[in-house]
Amino acid sequence: MNVAQAVGIALARFGVRKAFGVVGSGNFHFTNGLIQGGAEFVAARHEGGATTMADAYARCSGEVAAVSVHQGCGLGNATTGIGEAAKSRTPLVIVTGEATDPLSNFHIDQDALARSVGASSILVRSAQTALADAARAFTQARRDRRTVLLRLPLEVQAEPFEESLLDGLTPISPLPQPRAAEAEVKALAAILRKAERPVFLCGRGSRAARTELVALADRCGALLAEGAVAKGLFTGEPWAIGVSGGFSSPLTAELIQGADVVVGWGSALNDWTTAHGRLLSPETTLVQVDLESAALGRNRPVTLGIVGDVAGTALAVAEQLDVHNGYRTDELKARIGREIRWRDNEHDDAGTADVIDPRTLSAALDELIPANRVVGVDSGNFMGYPTMYLDVPDENGFCFTQAFQSIGLGLATAIGAALAQPDRFPVAACGDGGFLMSIAELETVVRLKLPMLIVVYNDHAYGAEVYFFEPGGHPADTVTFPDTDIAAIARGYGCDAVTVRAKEDLEEVATRVAAGLDRPLVVDAKIAGFSAWWLQAAMTHH
Repeated sequence: MNVAQAVGIALARFGVRKAFGVVGSGNFHFTNGLIQGGAEFVAARHEGGATTMADAYARCSGEVAAVSVHQGCGLGNATTGIGEAAKSRTPLVIVTGEATDPLSNFHIDQDALARSVGASSILVRSAQTALADAARAFTQARRDRRTVLLRLPLEVQAEPFEESLLDGLTPISPLPQPRAAEAEVKALAAILRKAERPVFLCGRGSRAARTELVALADRCGALLAEGAVAKGLFTGEPWAIGVSGGFSSPLTAELIQGADVVVGWGSALNDWTTAHGRLLSPETTLVQVDLESAALGRNRPVTLGIVGDVAGTALAVAEQLDVHNGYRTDELKARIGREIRWRDNEHDDAGTADVIDPRTLSAALDELIPANRVVGVDSGNFMGYPTMYLDVPDENGFCFTQAFQSIGLGLATAIGAALAQPDRFPVAACGDGGFLMSIAELETVVRLKLPMLIVVYNDHAYGAEVYFFEPGGHPADTVTFPDTDIAAIARGYGCDAVTVRAKEDLEEVATRVAAGLDRPLVVDAKIAGFSAWWLQAAMTHH
């Protein structure tokens, strides 16, 4: 046995159940080691796709996932996916070969590359340290919620390894989360005790704390809002008011702006979540609860910052409070039931004989897709429509790879999310630009036999650039393209496909979905206009 194989086996025993990658000579033995150790390996068509699949799988499963890539060029191809995962604090281990000879065609400064996009970097130094180095990488991913690059120099990979040293390796468990200080718990309880219109704004760090947050909200009369990366966290709760930020419905924006206390639970309170601060009134008392002190007040000045686990902090604060109604009235409850979803707000349909209004498209899709769904959304000018109109059953039913703001990640995102939630109906929502950028992974969807609905919002342009620059009189020739027959391309990959230009065309989609998909179905939706309508709405209502 060599070191590369041993490291693969070790990571599987530490807790990697699913790995993704593109195999070449520099990661061949490592990948086989992973499989030998019991991990399932998913072969992608591009390293960027593999990394994004692993990112989405980790987010929607709660596990540490692994990625296996070739040194140099393979790692270079994976860089955007690594940056997205690192900026999202996804627990991920990327393992790559490394060419240490500066004259090698494969040589790059891989340590610097990883750190440049926010990932940690760990070197496997020798056969003697290989297990300790691999354990350090996995531990950092799991316990610190980090994306870690584990570098396997080619000469170290080939060193012999004593197989018996693998005996006794066991899974590495997460550590207990830090408890909030008692004084800070009491301070937050005092704020909520006096609050008349409290709102909880819950981000990625709240994804495992629904029960505790709902219980606390019930005691202080708070409304429950979600960051986009936690969409679905409060599905079914009568006092849930949907996603906070640029995707907020008019009523959601009104209620958050009217709050006298906003508590950010596991939320960065960044520009996206607060609509560049417009959702937070100057008089609002702002509290932030996070696991890391460095996160407190980073994006918005806060009245009170608390270092602590979201679930534990919410539970401790609830014990300090008596029940009061806060923001909750019968009249407001009725309004939330009528108005909080975008589908409940009428729109003037902009469709024509040739194109469908993306709002009409998205609302119809929400009706025809099974409720037990998992949705992956790409970045781009279209992204507000599926995010605002498609409901999901819980926080693991929605995956939104937006931290790096790269287009082209949506299809791979949906693959990873589908593998993490195999009992759910998988949906990928993509723009035409991002879809064509990543179309190689359509073969992966077909090969894995995923019964996925892939909806392409096709305006044959990079719509955001058209929207932002064309109104100023700038030519948009560089960001507009001839209309592509995406349905025909999809059939070439082995998918079924439907072209949609009007709501009536969705009847075929509904029939196929209701019958059960035996192969991926690609919807080439020719959508109306270039305007980022959701962004216009966000600006208007905020």
